Amino acid sequence: MSHDITADALNMIKNANNAKKEIVKINRISNLLIEVLKIMKQKNAIKKYKINSEEKTIEVTIGQLFDCKSIKPRFTVKKEDIEKYRRRYLPSRNFGTVLVSTNKGLMTHEEAQEEKIGGSLIAYFF
Repeated sequence: MSHDITADALNMIKNANNAKKEIVKINRISNLLIEVLKIMKQKNAIKKYKINSEEKTIEVTIGQLFDCKSIKPRFTVKKEDIEKYRRRYLPSRNFGTVLVSTNKGLMTHEEAQEEKIGGSLIAYFF
């Protein structure tokens, strides 16, 4: 395991999905990971997640997910360049989501383009 909690968690979710498991238990928590899971839940990539604050774990139920990965290195992009990276990481138009960390918080690439702000690329899923 590396020091990037979000990358490790997304890798665990991807591996569990490839192994046809519905539930995966993640042993480390971060605020960024929780925000990523919120957006994934909104986009139906995961069905639900349950945080156990005593054990500091998260139990994730996987939904309609094909692939999810962390973007390394975390490129800083201008508002004009978001489309270029969307084409690089996602398989087709209107399919999938790139997560961008902006000064207004974590948001999808669509929201960042609407707000006309850039930021740092965190992850993608579809």
